[in-house]
Amino acid sequence: MKPYERYRTRRLLLALTAAGGLLLTACSGGAGSSEGSNAADRDTSGLPAPAHGDEDGTSEQEDREAAPDHLSTFALDVDTASYDYARRTLADGRLPDPSTVRPEEFVNSFRQDYERPDGDGFSVTVDGARTDDEDWSLVRVGLATRTTERTGERPPAALTFVVDVSGSMAEPGRLDLAQKSLSVMTDRLRDDDSVAIVTFSDEAETVLPMTRLDGNRDEIHDVISELDIRDSTNLGAGVETGYETAVEGLREGATNRVVLVSDALANTGDTDADTILERISGERREHGITLFGVGVGSDYGDALMERLADKGDGHTVYVSGTEEARKVFCEQLPRNIDLTARDAKAQVAFDPETVEEFRLVGYDNRRVADEDFRDDRVDGGEVGPGHTVTALYAVRTAPGAEGHLATATVRWLDPDTRDPHEESGDLETDALHDSLRAAPSRFQVTAVAAYFADALRSGDDRYHRLPGAPVPFAELAGRARALAGTTEDGAVRELAEAIGQADRRRD
Repeated sequence: MKPYERYRTRRLLLALTAAGGLLLTACSGGAGSSEGSNAADRDTSGLPAPAHGDEDGTSEQEDREAAPDHLSTFALDVDTASYDYARRTLADGRLPDPSTVRPEEFVNSFRQDYERPDGDGFSVTVDGARTDDEDWSLVRVGLATRTTERTGERPPAALTFVVDVSGSMAEPGRLDLAQKSLSVMTDRLRDDDSVAIVTFSDEAETVLPMTRLDGNRDEIHDVISELDIRDSTNLGAGVETGYETAVEGLREGATNRVVLVSDALANTGDTDADTILERISGERREHGITLFGVGVGSDYGDALMERLADKGDGHTVYVSGTEEARKVFCEQLPRNIDLTARDAKAQVAFDPETVEEFRLVGYDNRRVADEDFRDDRVDGGEVGPGHTVTALYAVRTAPGAEGHLATATVRWLDPDTRDPHEESGDLETDALHDSLRAAPSRFQVTAVAAYFADALRSGDDRYHRLPGAPVPFAELAGRARALAGTTEDGAVRELAEAIGQADRRRD
């Protein structure tokens, strides 16, 4: 019997004794329950109380995870804007607002070495390491799509750029950076690609209808160079006009996408993400047009941009300098033209015989009801080639537990046929590394990024919800510097610098 089948059998046996179990639980204080256990009612987790929660000490995240079936389900997310904006804020001499810190975006900002699938779809890697906290481990679920070597085979792109030209975009590093980036990208796109440009301030205007690159690059460059600053920020009008322009220039057989470039400081018209998206819901659903959000500026409407991208079947990045902009517009955006999966979701089934408690790190806005995992009408995440998605769990195993620990399954729809596909991976307790320092370097980078985000969220590097003794910023920066040397990865070196800046800001 396969591990996952064994797990399902155990669930059925548990269901048959549910009534008696509930009575016993009520009398015994909840022994053997999952991560949803109320920390105010019992203190067996060995973890500090949640950094953000209700007055009784429980968080909304824990309430959502209160099901006793040991399942955790979420939509895939490849956003990285939260981490890059935190780096920008720290470089400016400030600690980021805890509400803008999304741990999964910190974790997903770093290269992983997961095995890649041969074709479209995902590979699934599940590994873990024990921590200094007794019976607590960190478990990593890694999902990877094929490499970008087949980029030449991608379909043509029809990209509608919606560019913010409001007054706040006059700050250096906003509109000027967007113009340079769009100009360079225009030279990098293929002849059979198309672009349209919409600008918005107090009103929105289509300044370039959908235009093929072949023979028209000079015209496109001229339009980009003539973008200038105007008045207020009517982001809702910009998105609506952008989608209208995308529909008018819709190309069958092409990847049709709206690219929003803005500081997202909406102050005119609709300023609520749900209201904005409701106005263009028909275009999104009927034509499958996705949204790619590019955030800029030292003051940035992070919550609005993230909400727009999540609900607009896309994702967000943040850029603060020329090098980051080059990567986004010349590497990431072309890579994201080709989709390998639509409405992708992951479900992790923890074995109730070995796991007593678990917590998913981050993904607060991406949770999916367990019963909706195979309901393909429920929205998931869109993922392109070359992507990796990492989910980190804090897991408490039963004392002396041995055997099957977890099965992770990813489900997605083929971008063209909409046929569903699934892939799974398993983890046994004897495969856990003895300590974090004994784990592979990339696993350690994942842990350092998660600890950093956790500390920023709580506002105190001596207080966090992840297992393991609280790690001061100075020590965490040292770990990151050592890993930067081991991995020879500049991004990890930048992580060490950001942690060091947080240490100085805290003082």
